[in-house]
Amino acid sequence: MTNTYRYLPDTKQDQKEMLEFLNVSSVDELFEDIPTSLRLDGELDIPEADPEPVLVKKMNKLASKNINVDQYPSFLGAGTYDHYIPSVVDHMISRSEFYTAYTPYQPEISQGELQGMFEFQTMVCELTGMDVANSSMYDGFTSLAEAASLAVASKRRPKVLISRGVHPESREVLDTVAKGQDYKVEEVGLDTDITDLQQLETQIDKDTAAVIVQYPNFFGSIEDLVEIKKYAKEQGALLIVSANPLALALLQSPGKLGADMVVGDMQPLGVPMAFGGPHCGYFAVNKKFMRKIPGRIVGQTNDDEGNRGFVLTLQAREQHIRRDKATSNICSNQALNAIASSICMSALGKRGIREMAQQNFEKADYMANLLQSNGFTVMNKSAFFNEFVVELPRTVKEVNERLLELGYIGGYDLGEEYGDNKQMLIAVTEQRSKEEIDQFVELLEAVVNG
Repeated sequence: MTNTYRYLPDTKQDQKEMLEFLNVSSVDELFEDIPTSLRLDGELDIPEADPEPVLVKKMNKLASKNINVDQYPSFLGAGTYDHYIPSVVDHMISRSEFYTAYTPYQPEISQGELQGMFEFQTMVCELTGMDVANSSMYDGFTSLAEAASLAVASKRRPKVLISRGVHPESREVLDTVAKGQDYKVEEVGLDTDITDLQQLETQIDKDTAAVIVQYPNFFGSIEDLVEIKKYAKEQGALLIVSANPLALALLQSPGKLGADMVVGDMQPLGVPMAFGGPHCGYFAVNKKFMRKIPGRIVGQTNDDEGNRGFVLTLQAREQHIRRDKATSNICSNQALNAIASSICMSALGKRGIREMAQQNFEKADYMANLLQSNGFTVMNKSAFFNEFVVELPRTVKEVNERLLELGYIGGYDLGEEYGDNKQMLIAVTEQRSKEEIDQFVELLEAVVNG
């Protein structure tokens, strides 16, 4: 069979022309500066290339082994959620001017992308209650670490406090960044399912640059931002809030409750689960931090004829303009996913996003009550959004394996991060129907008692 290729390789004629242009006689001569001892001697020990039709069949067969939310109802959250995405989102971001765009340094040919980013920033500010937002970051975890670094640099203090109610992966990323930038990270323990305010009061001091909490936190519970802000303010520290943007359609915005910076992940609004990524981070601050915010900011202006236009602005703080004085070395954003979020929020509208958030809240509440009426213990003592913790008589790993056999994706095992392998973090989004919730509880009861 003749080989066919999805990506065209160099032909021998192509190679010959390139070598002639470089004025070398062979590929070996091209690499002669590399010591012989470091060069591969012989062929790689890999199978021969398959024709494209054969390869596609192989890959499809492998892909079919993955179980996804199109096949099984999912109650797994913990940072990546099964939410409704309007069909217009994929149609719009598949347009070539969005799909292939990079950083729009030339505004005269990038007005569409720049406007999409500007609208993204505007809607993020409306949700968070903050003054300024950038036009996306890599994900929510790196956004949080960038906020901590900004706080340390701004306050000129060597320590940040972070609640154990913050996503474990956020805390891991923060630890890595803090080590490189030489500041200290201390964790504040929990009072059941929310930050222990008495411990916070003991730990916070004049060396603390910022207090970091999640809203809702990793367990879905709603933190008391007003009280936490009070402790931070008494010591002159900043309050950084990592917030689920969908929850902000229902909850009081962190900006109105005293947050100095609000960061998070836009995955709940227009970004597919995609087996864990890519995501899209957002970063919003009070006006006083506008010139220190990392990443790109799109501003609105007028051209010579008075027409509305958009440009990258405040670039003097960027790593590619003033490298020695830049506030961050961040050079990756998620423009395509940010535009997807922007389209999603526009399609849903204010009422649609609020209704979506309301369904998350009500369905999670319904399921928690149903579990309790069937003899399960829900561990959350505080109000929660769309996630909560349930205690099981068997290990979560055992239960999830059996649930998967029965056609359901179970919740998240809290054992590794929080030490109790019989506690399951369950997420309930607007995608879950009453029938799915009822059957999941019925199956869960049968599995743990079986």
